[in-house]
Amino acid sequence: MTRYGDGLAVVTVTYSPGETLDGFLTTLAGATTRPVTVVLADNGSTDGVPERAAAEHDHVTFLPTGGNLGYGGGANRGVAALPDDVGWVVVANPDLSWGPGSLDVLLEAAGRWPRGGAFGPLIREPNGAVYPSARQLPALGRGLGHAVFAKVWPANPWTTGYRQEKASIRERTAGWLSGSCLLLRREAFDSVDGFDPRYFMYFEDVDLGDRIGRAGWLNVYVPQAEVTHIGGHSTARASSRMLAAHHSSAYRYLADRHQGLLWAPLRVAVQAGLGLRLKLVTRR
Repeated sequence: MTRYGDGLAVVTVTYSPGETLDGFLTTLAGATTRPVTVVLADNGSTDGVPERAAAEHDHVTFLPTGGNLGYGGGANRGVAALPDDVGWVVVANPDLSWGPGSLDVLLEAAGRWPRGGAFGPLIREPNGAVYPSARQLPALGRGLGHAVFAKVWPANPWTTGYRQEKASIRERTAGWLSGSCLLLRREAFDSVDGFDPRYFMYFEDVDLGDRIGRAGWLNVYVPQAEVTHIGGHSTARASSRMLAAHHSSAYRYLADRHQGLLWAPLRVAVQAGLGLRLKLVTRR
């Protein structure tokens, strides 16, 4: 097993991020007092922004992934390119604005949780609302209830339990943490072979959180650290495709955890139900 140092790096997956990347890098400067390397794992940008950012900042590296590998696949490439002196890796969306000292607060929390494998900050939306970024794992009943009723009955008990919106905002463990901003102990990330690249987009963070927990590590929510997620710059251009990817990933997550002939009827039912839900949502 590789022994890593105490260095810090940020990996962000870019896909024509536009002007949001400037805000990401500008606010990152105030998020930590430690030296930080930034790797732009680029999935095929055409706007020239990642290349310019790397040319303008000595601590930023432009790393073409060779194609559009999705979020998890791109993040894996970025982490793999880091030297062994980096033992702490932040995987984050390029459309984040970092709160002052937010990364230092996450690193301080890591010292309190020696079995912590992933640490997530409080994430605010642009209007200041708190996004429910530390959730329970979507067990079969809870996940299906959320999928079926979330749009028509937002306050249903399955969605409320899954999203943990009524949970107190305090430092605590969670089933999984939003992949839009994660501080990862590199040893823990390696122990589960990183993100599962089969998830092109969505549920890669749910799957990672589940596997980190199964490997004996903890997912820790640290709301003392704050970031703001502007959200959806690159995905807004392909909303229908992203909805399809979301439903496909939801099926993969549940199917992976209910394998074999015994569960075959359920997998068929889940796939049919998610397909119908996709048609209804897309039509709407």
